[in-house]
Amino acid sequence: MHHADHHPVDLLLTDGRLATGTAPGYVAIRGGMIAAVGAMAEMPPIPAVETIDATGCLIMPGLVNCHNHAAMTLFRGLADDLPLRQWLTDHIFPAEARFVSPEMVYWCSKLAAAEMLLSGTTTVADAYFYEEQAAQAFSDAGIRAVAAQGVIDFPAPGVPEPAENVAAARRFVAAWQGRDPRITPAIFCHSPYTCGRETLVAAKQAAVDAGVPFFLHVAETAGEVAESRAHHGRTPVGYLHDLGLLDRHTVCVHGVWLDEADMDLLAMSGSQVVVCPESNMKLASGSAPLPELLAREIGVGIGTDGCASNNNLDLFAELARGALLHKGQRLDPTVLPATRLLELATVGGAACLGLGGRLGRLLPGSLADLVVIDLAHPRLTPFYGIETLVYGGAASQVRDVVVGGRLVVRERRCLTLDLPEVLARVRELAAQVRAGS
Repeated sequence: MHHADHHPVDLLLTDGRLATGTAPGYVAIRGGMIAAVGAMAEMPPIPAVETIDATGCLIMPGLVNCHNHAAMTLFRGLADDLPLRQWLTDHIFPAEARFVSPEMVYWCSKLAAAEMLLSGTTTVADAYFYEEQAAQAFSDAGIRAVAAQGVIDFPAPGVPEPAENVAAARRFVAAWQGRDPRITPAIFCHSPYTCGRETLVAAKQAAVDAGVPFFLHVAETAGEVAESRAHHGRTPVGYLHDLGLLDRHTVCVHGVWLDEADMDLLAMSGSQVVVCPESNMKLASGSAPLPELLAREIGVGIGTDGCASNNNLDLFAELARGALLHKGQRLDPTVLPATRLLELATVGGAACLGLGGRLGRLLPGSLADLVVIDLAHPRLTPFYGIETLVYGGAASQVRDVVVGGRLVVRERRCLTLDLPEVLARVRELAAQVRAGS
């Protein structure tokens, strides 16, 4: 930004501590992008349409939640304390068959968007059925999203005929490409054990044709790996590699049970891995070999997974649990430092979702997705450094949130949606679930 530039910026944040340093600084935003960042001491006169005083606050990049099934907020707490297969087959799949509708996906995804925005998450990678409704909810809420239509080889909500699953996903992607700059459509195959070979190959091809990311759950449980070896003579990762599905636009979610050969294949192919520590702990699936993935320079993002197996969408909590889990397991306090995890939840997550270089940093030319955190709280006092956010729990102290240059949360209030209405709608849907279960 030049001093001769007299056009006002859209939004100017002043006097906040920048995540990149300790001195008070400013961030100027224009056209959805960061136009300038610097120290207050060196700030030129900048006319602005709107100015936010961030005194006593920290300004940081918004967090990126790389895996969610947002509409599953409806099933938060519906079936707790069960192993994955039993949880899915006895509780979640039957509930989905009965209660997933376009209306449910819209309102429950909107609830998820509100929960994420209010806790500092500005981008989510979502995967579900009736994903056009989820994309609309994210668009209305003003959150950035990579929204993936679910593909499964069984009758599914919105796709009663499994033979139509990939065609439906293609239609969804075509409908949402270029519709809203904050929404990227994508395709999600549930897993190699719920999608046959032809479906996996066709769905990946559809994603390649459209130039969008391809997601799937991979190696989440030991049982899944044993089953894959029995059926295919290969681990899930080996099987996907044999099918030619691993490349840098393929995102493997969970990756709990990966062996050395699997990680070598992932590294070689450039595939991304998303780890979901809390969901894996809650379902007792295990824990992903996060330090080993990072040592191999595999692209890693962090996700909350859906609300039914977490049971919140707070990415700050996810970072703390992820860090502590691996330290406790490895008996090594130096493994996964807080700053590294925060990196994974910002720049790392952005790269994982194909938004690398455009998102996750307080730099001119980056997309203006940022969060203002009020440091005047016992848990964040004193504030020596950024580690305090990870171990101190910063979600409740999120004051303001900007996505694509648009103010979506101000003084802890959602500006883009009517939160009481969203809560009331989801409670109505929950009453039906309660009556029907």
